[in-house]
Amino acid sequence: MKKFGDLTSNLEVLVHAREQDMENPFVMSGILNQFPTQFELGWKVLKAPSEYEGMGKGLGSPRGVIKAAYQYLDFMDGDVWLSMLKGRNDTVRLYDDTAARALTARVIARYVPEFQRMRAAIEERYGAELENL
Repeated sequence: MKKFGDLTSNLEVLVHAREQDMENPFVMSGILNQFPTQFELGWKVLKAPSEYEGMGKGLGSPRGVIKAAYQYLDFMDGDVWLSMLKGRNDTVRLYDDTAARALTARVIARYVPEFQRMRAAIEERYGAELENL
């Protein structure tokens, strides 16, 4: 699944962001620009196993895919994923510096670890079958 490779590559950028100066506006901007892409890749990667498992036929929205995947993927924290969905939606109209800093902190502290759990769990569960999803 090409999207899984894209998710992994994009995630590495966010993982390394932790090592950067979060007070730097360019770093914060980069994280906030990278996060929506990571979220899009994340829910689309979740969609394939949902359909493969017979849980998510015909699902098209991120919320629907998240709810379907939560039912059979034991590693998922549904609250974090729904929070990510809200955060992704908020990035479009994020004008307040305080709100931007708060979202950046959530991306680094909560969302990146959730993406890492997801990546590892999907690799473990599907292994070589990933190419067929």
